[in-house]
Amino acid sequence: MTQRELQIERLFKLHYRAMYRLACILLHDDDESKDIVHDVFARLFMEHVEIQEDTAQSYLLLSVRNRCLNVIRNRRIHEQVHQYLLPTNEVEQTSPEELEREIEILKQGINELFPPICREVIHLHFTEGLPFREIATRLGVSETTIYKHLRNAIDQLRQTLKNAQQ
Repeated sequence: MTQRELQIERLFKLHYRAMYRLACILLHDDDESKDIVHDVFARLFMEHVEIQEDTAQSYLLLSVRNRCLNVIRNRRIHEQVHQYLLPTNEVEQTSPEELEREIEILKQGINELFPPICREVIHLHFTEGLPFREIATRLGVSETTIYKHLRNAIDQLRQTLKNAQQ
């Protein structure tokens, strides 16, 4: 075993429990928490990230926290998309595989939105979580225009989903 592998193994033994506990607290999901911690160590190994002994725990816990926050953000985005695009009863009856398929269809649909400002409004509102006022300021248009483009984008995405289901 190389010196690098020994260092990572030692870090794993010392910090796994605290990292896993943090992930569980943030995600409330045992398997996903384990995956997050393992991803952090995989990144350390694959990207040859150098960690100082005195900052190792802080670095590892911060890495876990950031990955968990990304997972939570992605969950919220998925929930928002489904809240806006699908009737409530359809969401409850959708299998995880079907849900993933629909998400891929939506991603493709977002890339094909026309005019392009619709794509930008969807991104700013759902991915960055910006309110209409801030999007309007950023794009130099009125809030009403933002609302109309969002409505247009949602209608296009609904049609994309409808076409994919036929």
